[in-house]
Amino acid sequence: MNDRQNPYDPYQQPQIIGYDAYGQPVYQQQGQQSYDPYAQQNQQSQQPYPSHQDGRTQQDGQAQHGYGYDPYAGTQQQYDPYQAQQDQQTQQQGYGYGAGYGTYDPYGQDTGTMPPVGDSTQQWNAPQVPVAPPAAPPVPEPRSEPVPPADPAVPGQRRADRDYRTEQFSFIEEPDEDSEDVIDWLKFTESRSERREEARRRGHNRMVALIVVVVLVVVGGAGYLWFAGKIPGVSGQDEQSAAAAGPQKRDVIVVHLHNTKKGGTSTALLVDNVTTEQGTTVLLPNSLAVAADDGSTTTLGKSVDDDGSAGTRESIDTLLGTSISGTWRLDTPYLENLVELVGNIEVDTDTDVPDSKKGAAPLVNKGEAQTLSGPMAVAYATYQGAGEPQTKQLMRFGQVMRGVLRKLSEDPKGATVTIETLAQILDPSLPEQDLGASLAKLAGHAKVGDYKTELLPVQSDGTLTDQATESVVKDVLGGRVKAPDQGAAVRVGIRNATGNTKGTEYARVQLVNGGYAFVDSGKADTVASSQVVYAAAEDKAKAVEVAKTLGLPESAVKKGDPAANADISVALGQDYKIPEPTS
Repeated sequence: MNDRQNPYDPYQQPQIIGYDAYGQPVYQQQGQQSYDPYAQQNQQSQQPYPSHQDGRTQQDGQAQHGYGYDPYAGTQQQYDPYQAQQDQQTQQQGYGYGAGYGTYDPYGQDTGTMPPVGDSTQQWNAPQVPVAPPAAPPVPEPRSEPVPPADPAVPGQRRADRDYRTEQFSFIEEPDEDSEDVIDWLKFTESRSERREEARRRGHNRMVALIVVVVLVVVGGAGYLWFAGKIPGVSGQDEQSAAAAGPQKRDVIVVHLHNTKKGGTSTALLVDNVTTEQGTTVLLPNSLAVAADDGSTTTLGKSVDDDGSAGTRESIDTLLGTSISGTWRLDTPYLENLVELVGNIEVDTDTDVPDSKKGAAPLVNKGEAQTLSGPMAVAYATYQGAGEPQTKQLMRFGQVMRGVLRKLSEDPKGATVTIETLAQILDPSLPEQDLGASLAKLAGHAKVGDYKTELLPVQSDGTLTDQATESVVKDVLGGRVKAPDQGAAVRVGIRNATGNTKGTEYARVQLVNGGYAFVDSGKADTVASSQVVYAAAEDKAKAVEVAKTLGLPESAVKKGDPAANADISVALGQDYKIPEPTS
């Protein structure tokens, strides 16, 4: 027989004679006799007991058998694969089988050698000794090893000092001495972040609050400007300006204050501009030159004393181009009662007014917001200091009238009751109800500040200045002088530029005889040629007639801007012929 093995012969393949402790098959080596796999296994596990190949047992009763030993037959037995498989199953279940067989736990670990049993009866009747579980191996205490010195790194290999072990990460399980510092640092960073976030929120809230305040201020300011009429394009002031550019309606009354104790008068126009909702007191100096009933020139003061209310009202209309609806004669006793009825007034006085009693304290003290009773108001309204012009006293009268309007009721019925209580005798042209209604409207303007006082400026000869005709007559009293009523005389203003003082009087006589209303426009520097000026095209024919009446050529008629208080303005030059007086 060939000793060499045939790899394709199944009978010559290595035979499985058992399994080791890890469940791996154990093969029979070539040329080796059949052996007991459990004895081989016991040998591989290196038990501390000596093995005997002659089949004898040890003296202490613990048997360590040789290969292929059968304790019952005492002879070598052949390997039985079925018996081996059964033994393996028994071995895995942890039961000893026969003397010298090792026991195993369910994981294949050797739990020790069972003592030999003589026969099967002794095997099953032997008391079962519980197997104690293996003790857990002791855990070595961690110890710190010195760190080896750093050696140069070898490519492809790990450095010895980089051989990390679990002990080096003990800070994961054990508290570190710096853990409190870490916690403090985290708290610090967290608190600082919170403070920054809180500061950011506060800054945002401040910004929102600031924006809200700015918006409220802007809206409030815009509302105030709108209410006050100071916003261009939207304000009521623009509406008033737009209304002032067009036709306007004005209610005008003239009031004459008569000083019953010292004599003298003071005159003012109370103007209610219905279109622009403005009130104005226009003060007229007594030196103002007006036309008398016979056509001659006189002063306003003389006109009130001589011609009475009706004649003076017509003269003022002719001079200023107004349309006065009525005359209010107010004597000083009635003014005193009026102030008492409204409950005293407040005036910013510009001077001390002495008492009529010698050595007594001033009746009225100089100062702001002085409270004046009836007698004090009359004393202040009529006071004219030594050397003062009449315009000073006239301004004080205007202050008192404004103070009265501020305290008077703006209800027409209430104002009418006050006037009726005075029991004064009024001009028939202005009954009590009409006067009360007019004063109530003016009181409404005075209470809200839509009221002003203007002084009509005049020259030394009583004629109107250019400023008077532009700022007062034109703007306050109605712009350009309206056309006279049907059948009314045309108003002709004469300005003497001849260099001869008699030129004005001679022209006045010519115009009155021709049916015209004469308006004295004062004097001017000497000019060579005369001019006759008209405004509208329909007034050209009237201007030509005025030129013929004065003996001026038609070439002197030109279109332009006549005086505000006249329909036709004439500037007499040196070409105007003044006849010499006959002897």
